[in-house]
Amino acid sequence: MSLSPHSVDEAEPKIRPAGTTELSWCKAVPGGTGITVLALLLSKPLEIPFLQNALRKLQISHPIINSKLRYDPASNSFSYVIPPTPHIQVQPFDLPSTSQILQNHFPDESDSVSPFHLILEHELNTNSWQNPDPSSDTDVFFASLYTLEKSKWVLALRLHTSVCDRAAALALLKELLGLVGKGEEEEGVEAEQGKEMEVSLGIEEYIPSGQGNKPFWARGVDMLGYSLNSLRLSNLSFKDTESPRMSRVIRLQMNAEDTGRILSSCNRQEIKLCALLAAAALIASHSSKGIPDDHWEKYAVVTLMDCRPILDPVLSSDHVGFYHSAILNTHDVKGGENLWELAKRVHSSFTNAKSNKKHFTDMADLNFLMCKAIENPSLTPSGSLRTSLVSVFEDCVIDDSNKLHQVIGLEDFVGCASVHGVGPSIAIFDTVRDGKMDSACVFPFPLHSREQMQELIDEMKRILLDGTT
Repeated sequence: MSLSPHSVDEAEPKIRPAGTTELSWCKAVPGGTGITVLALLLSKPLEIPFLQNALRKLQISHPIINSKLRYDPASNSFSYVIPPTPHIQVQPFDLPSTSQILQNHFPDESDSVSPFHLILEHELNTNSWQNPDPSSDTDVFFASLYTLEKSKWVLALRLHTSVCDRAAALALLKELLGLVGKGEEEEGVEAEQGKEMEVSLGIEEYIPSGQGNKPFWARGVDMLGYSLNSLRLSNLSFKDTESPRMSRVIRLQMNAEDTGRILSSCNRQEIKLCALLAAAALIASHSSKGIPDDHWEKYAVVTLMDCRPILDPVLSSDHVGFYHSAILNTHDVKGGENLWELAKRVHSSFTNAKSNKKHFTDMADLNFLMCKAIENPSLTPSGSLRTSLVSVFEDCVIDDSNKLHQVIGLEDFVGCASVHGVGPSIAIFDTVRDGKMDSACVFPFPLHSREQMQELIDEMKRILLDGTT
């Protein structure tokens, strides 16, 4: 869709239906899974008009985040309506407003958890898509600026996961920091509206020819296998299955020395960090139940992989949209497991499935099963909607501070997504920042308590450190 400066006002919105994977996210987000949040802790002020201008430039460069989500109840389908001009409005919260939010939503935790962390959790549970309204389209991108104290602010970007996966969120963050770091410019967004605006399509449109095909009988067998296996899966102990759920976050952090030792060990063992983290989560979960060592339990691990480099055509790393695919594997675990032996099994299962193109051939199956779980929570243990113990990302995010961070006063940031609808008991968004592990671990609360998950994360950390000494 090409827009000239003279035709912007007259141009009609572009509309495209959600693809199959995007549709599954459109059905998941109202229940609480798939609210992507980037939270930035800043020590320097940002002028609202300048920030809004920078965000609108992002919307021009990536039209899908300028879209509105439209729900059609007759067909139970969703579409993206992309207007010709950017329209995001930054919502500011002054110090009294921010304090009121923290007091109202976290009355018992404001002394033990940092305000920045609580704002992150507040955003993860702010669901603008909870009740799809056929009479009103809903934005997929929101921005808020919270004042924590005289010289501390939190910029929170909240996006619908169907238009922004983890890789896209990181690309948007990098692009935004570049725009902010340039300083205030007078030209605004008008000069950019003559740029060619390409509306990205869903991942199914880019799967290489033949790689997503699966014979009907094979699909039936696999669907049966997934369904039967799900009935045999073990879960982390549930604390409260009745109360309304929300997402909470615990950060798994390590110093540079310990992180370097873990990464070096992964390189020597020729496995990825995601497999090691998943193995530690499996061992910690089994250990938390206090069951005999010879008692075997079956756990599910979901590994998310960025498919951009293997699509046709290949998409760049900053191509915004949802282009991840999931591979689900199950593992039998008993007490006393060796960390590295289990990590190698996790790694091998994933790489074998990837070699067999499971990320493409099973995409429709997993989307279907996720939607069925949403529609029928009772099909999952205790109606918990848990589909796996843990989800991890194939590739770790490596981030290093630079002069730009100092220029804009960026002191901390976290990017993750909510999981309190359908999903895992723990979603690990692994990051190595300035040589130190700093991973956001998101979990559904109060299905699992913060104390329970803190103990699990602490045990995972102990297992990782003991296994790499």
